[in-house]
Amino acid sequence: MNQLKTVVLMAALTGLLLAIGNLFGGKTGMLLMFLLSVAMNFGSYWFSDKIVLRMYGAREVTAQEAPELYRIVVNLARKANMPMPKVYVMHTDVPNAFATGRDPEHAAVAATTGIMQALTSEELEGVMAHELAHVKNRDTLISTVVATIAGMITMIANMAQWAAIFGGLGRNDEEEGGGIPALLEFVLLVVVAPLAATLIQLGISRSREFMADESGGRLTGKPAALARALEKIEYYGRHGAMPTATPATAHMFIINPLKGGDWLISLFSTHPTTAQRVAKLNNLAHSLKTK
Repeated sequence: MNQLKTVVLMAALTGLLLAIGNLFGGKTGMLLMFLLSVAMNFGSYWFSDKIVLRMYGAREVTAQEAPELYRIVVNLARKANMPMPKVYVMHTDVPNAFATGRDPEHAAVAATTGIMQALTSEELEGVMAHELAHVKNRDTLISTVVATIAGMITMIANMAQWAAIFGGLGRNDEEEGGGIPALLEFVLLVVVAPLAATLIQLGISRSREFMADESGGRLTGKPAALARALEKIEYYGRHGAMPTATPATAHMFIINPLKGGDWLISLFSTHPTTAQRVAKLNNLAHSLKTK
């Protein structure tokens, strides 16, 4: 169900981008938006992992430098029948983790020093299983494509806003024989389009988180351990945001790294609520026990 939801939402996001192109320049505009999205996604496909790892000061570690973390990842990769990803550590007290890379053959998992101190071995295994599930499900690629398209729509909306300020926007209504009124066109481009893109992006991100939770729980056979880990990470996260955390990369982490817990932040969060995730994991744990 979550896979189907992802496909539908990604199609909607792409359709929104092409519609904006059509609004700007008809078929030529649609073609331009399509080619631009392909070019930007190609760049993100090859370089996004290196950029994010560098942004958070992540350092690749060996089995000697982080023995427990490395052992857990080795065992999980073997159990999941997938290539061993590179292992990185971020030096911050705030517990969190993420996965990146364009495919399972070029993947990396990163954990903070804080998460290795805060969680038990069983809980850390649950977190790493969640991250490896993202890699195996190719969520790292999907999230990059989605973020790129949504970012393009927001960028176009900003351009439209400045175009309106400095003397006009889009096609001439009189030349088009009426068409969409300029004010409505402005509202669609500057307000509705970026909001819709953001909501679609959030919908995709939340679906993939639920999938990774389930896949990770099944991989270890201990979904309740992952549930406990999520509760701990959220607790620590409420008392301090990760240094250098940005909204553009928040979707990559197992728990949103941006501090805050009010209803508005939750509404526009890249992740489902921890309570929802914990409930699903506990249900999974119950179903595995009764089999």
